[in-house]
Amino acid sequence: MTELTSAELMIVNAARMLNDGDVVFVGVGQPNLACNLAKRTHAPNLVMIYEAGVIGAEPARLPLSIGDPTLVSGALSVVSMYDIFTNYLQRGNVDVGFLGGAQIDKYGNINATFIGSDYYHPKVRLPGSGGAQEIAAWANRCYIMTPHQKRRFPEKVDFITSAGYLDGKGGREKAGLRGKGPIGVVTDIGFMEPDETGELILTALHPGKTVEQAVNNTGWALKVAAQIRISDPVMDKELLILRQELDPSGIYLKGG
Repeated sequence: MTELTSAELMIVNAARMLNDGDVVFVGVGQPNLACNLAKRTHAPNLVMIYEAGVIGAEPARLPLSIGDPTLVSGALSVVSMYDIFTNYLQRGNVDVGFLGGAQIDKYGNINATFIGSDYYHPKVRLPGSGGAQEIAAWANRCYIMTPHQKRRFPEKVDFITSAGYLDGKGGREKAGLRGKGPIGVVTDIGFMEPDETGELILTALHPGKTVEQAVNNTGWALKVAAQIRISDPVMDKELLILRQELDPSGIYLKGG
């Protein structure tokens, strides 16, 4: 096989975090590929829910947006967006939410709103939350996927779009958020998980990656677990499914 891209490394490792039978609130793009890869390997009973109101989607091709008609093909049910968020997500019927953003800080808070110090005059205006703030608040557990770059991991985000642990463990409970929050961050270097204070620490590396790479690409003094795991190498079977079945045009696989 040809050399792995950053996206492929993250997608494969994100897929492995999903359990058979999980109900996953997923968007298009790389999280979508991770879910479909999991369904084709170790989690055939995984159920995908999309923000547009599709439950148990079995898309016939790669969806290009959250409103792509292919999401309806083979679905268990199609309901309103209101029903998806109230009767499924807020009631605790969603096991996993996949999240991403421009910035993720040491407590797993996500910024997808703006970069800079002034909301009204930002350096960069970002797309905003969509449904991510609700997913972060109410999904039973959340995973974050993002390339490991220093600009993406500041000590404190410029704006909290989606809540992680806010100011530390206990912050979510004080704010009235039921979901467990981000229990894992997968990057193209390794994994970060919250410690007992809610701070993200390095717990695993991908083969060939180093602690120094992770530390140098994090905007705070990244702590390292006493026992660092090494993730399993990506298998040829996983790459073949991604490259030949799920995204043969490389729409989402080429990116970081």
